[in-house]
Order: sequence, then structure tokens, then C-alpha cells
Amino acid sequence: MLCEPGAEAVGGGTRTAPSPMRETSRGEHPGRQYPPDSANQGVPASEAEDTVRLLGPDGELAATGPYASYVGHLDMEDVRAMYHDMVLTRRFDQEATALQRQGELGLWVPSVGQEAAQVGSAHALRPQDFAFPGYRDHGVVASRGVDLMQVLAHTRGVDHGGWNPYEHNCHFYTLVVGAQTLHATGYAIGVRKDGACGTGDPTRDEAVIVYFGDGATSEGDVNEALVFAAVNKAPLVFFCQNNQWAISEPVTRQSIVPLSRRGDGFGVPGVRVDGNDVLACYAVTAAALDEARAGHGPRFIEAVTYRVGPHTTADDPARYRDSAETDAWRARDPIARLRRFLERRGTTGQDFFDGVEREADALGERTRRTVRGLEAPPLDHFFDIAYAEPHPLIDEERSWWATNESSPAGGAR
Repeated sequence: MLCEPGAEAVGGGTRTAPSPMRETSRGEHPGRQYPPDSANQGVPASEAEDTVRLLGPDGELAATGPYASYVGHLDMEDVRAMYHDMVLTRRFDQEATALQRQGELGLWVPSVGQEAAQVGSAHALRPQDFAFPGYRDHGVVASRGVDLMQVLAHTRGVDHGGWNPYEHNCHFYTLVVGAQTLHATGYAIGVRKDGACGTGDPTRDEAVIVYFGDGATSEGDVNEALVFAAVNKAPLVFFCQNNQWAISEPVTRQSIVPLSRRGDGFGVPGVRVDGNDVLACYAVTAAALDEARAGHGPRFIEAVTYRVGPHTTADDPARYRDSAETDAWRARDPIARLRRFLERRGTTGQDFFDGVEREADALGERTRRTVRGLEAPPLDHFFDIAYAEPHPLIDEERSWWATNESSPAGGAR
């Protein structure tokens, strides 16, 4: 299980077991057992018995059960790549947070503590798959190959998006809570209508994944997306990062049952995974994406994790949650857990970790330099990006702007 490049992987690098995300009746879903609600009282959701986990807090791999085959083909280089992306995502996040505190960014949405859920799931995507992030998913966009400096243009307020979604099959951030689930559903329905799923050709079949938080599950958009995705058998994976807090509202005020059950009423099979276990997040996402690409319809994943920092830099979590709770979750840090695994295997030397830290330092310096060098584009630039094709109203407004921009009475910047 998980060997060095060139060594034999479990299963010969293939997935031979039937997908545990195959639609079944409640109680028959492998990896998604339903104990009485009282069974989990007082137990952190990430440690409850119905939660998929492959990597323990001590870094010990216990890859058994229906999802084990989904990591059998990985080698240590794959795991080191995940560690690399998690560390760099965190450093970027920390630098951006500090820059916002210094007045260099209008707002920042931290993701510290959620790196395993984001990176693990994103690494399960194929190049032809399409991702729709929310506004906190820095690890997702980094794993898809988006230059993180392009995220900064958006939060600096000098660009409305940041990048071309089709360059990396990754949509730009959506700030309206839950709205991206509808965008993803529409895109996934289009994939199905184009015949780009269910063909059996792994180079052609596509899937779509959409990221959102626990608070978004209370939004109408998410529930409407589940309806449309289910009835249209859209090849879509709903990836919910349950970070325990919807700003100041705890998840216990959002739902009295695991969010993984939210799909049941819509006919969307769901699973709960330890969101601080990058290998488990990879495995359950790979299984769900396989089902979606095969034309079996949407799937729902609840990744149980924790938002260590504030909701945004405009938030003060000390006003509504106990520091002891945060400290307990810090002890479950996903990066530290994966590092313990790498160290236990004995094939990853200190030079690798030192190299990642040097790369993170360089990224931090580049982040600071990039932000301070970002300048607002000329205001007439926005006429160019309002529509894809020329439009007479836009031409009229552009002409008005050009006439009035330099006049004493108008157009002052």
C-alpha cells in the first residue's frame, strides 16, 4: 500500500472493487452506516464510526474497507505532491491574511485547517473534469494549476474574476453563498447532454465537482441544485466542507443529523469523510467522480473539518466560540498528520521537507511582492469585459465615458 515509484502498488494500480458510492438503499451503503443519533453524542464528527478514515492522527495508515482500493495505485511521490500543495496553500493563505491586515487587500477568506479536504479531493480530478470552488478553496485552485497570484487580483479589487476558467477547468471564486452549486449543476447537465459521460472511455468521460460549506446547505440554491442534479442525473459531485461554523452559527444549528444525509431526500447518495485525512478525501472523491463519469448521477460528500481562523478577516471568532475548541482541532492538523505518515514510512528525508519550506518562503515573498505591485486597470477596461460580443448600449456608454472622463464636472477617478 502506497509505495515508492517503480514499486508494485496494491491492486496493480487499478481499482478492482465495486464503487462504494453506488446507489443503494439506506443502511446498505458501504462506508455510510447509520448508527442511532445518540451513538455519536460527545464524539467529534471526524471520529464517529460512520466517518471514512484511512490515515489516523498519528500518521498510521489503516486503509481497509471499501475505499482502500482508491488509494492502492498511489505511490509516495503522489503523497508528497499532496503534502507540497497543502503546505504551499497554507503559506499563501497566511501571507494573504497578513496583507489584508496591512490594508493591501480588501478582504480575505482564510482556509487554514481545511487543506486536506481541498487538496485531497482536487487531486482526484482528471484533467477533463471541471471544478467550481466557493470563496475559500485556495487548495482546490492551486491543485488545478491556477497561479495563486491570480486570486489576489480579485481580492485586491482590480479584477472581477482572476483567471480564465477554461485554462484549468476551474471556475473562479463565487462570493454569493451556495450560488456556485447552481452554476455547477447547469454545467454538469450540459456535460450529460453532450454525451461526455457514461461512454466508458476514461479519456472522454467528464465529471463536475462543486465546493461549498455547511452553512450553504441551508441556502435555497443548494437544495434547488440537488433537485435539478438528481432529476437530470447530472455527473456532479457535491463536496461540502463542514468546517463546523457558518460565520457565527455552529453546524448544530444547521442540521440535527449529519450533512451527508442531506442528499437522501433528493435521491443523491452521500458519504461522510474525515476532512483532515487527505488520503480519505482523495479516496471518497475518486469513488464519487467515477460514479458521476459513469453516468450514475450526482453524489454528495461531507468532509468533516474545522475552520481554524475567522470566517473572513472581517470576523472575530473569539466572540462566539471557545478557544479550547479551536485548540482541540489544531491538534488534528491535517498537514502535521500527513507529515507523520511520510516520516513513518521512512522514505521521505528531511531534505524534502526543507525544500518544501524553502519553496513556501519563496511563495510568501512572491505573494507580498505581487500584491503591492497590483494596480487598478483603466476604468474603460470594464467596457471591454461586460459582454463577449460588441453591444450598442456598451458602445454608447463607452463614448459617454470617453467624453466626460477628462471634463471638470465628471469622470474624476
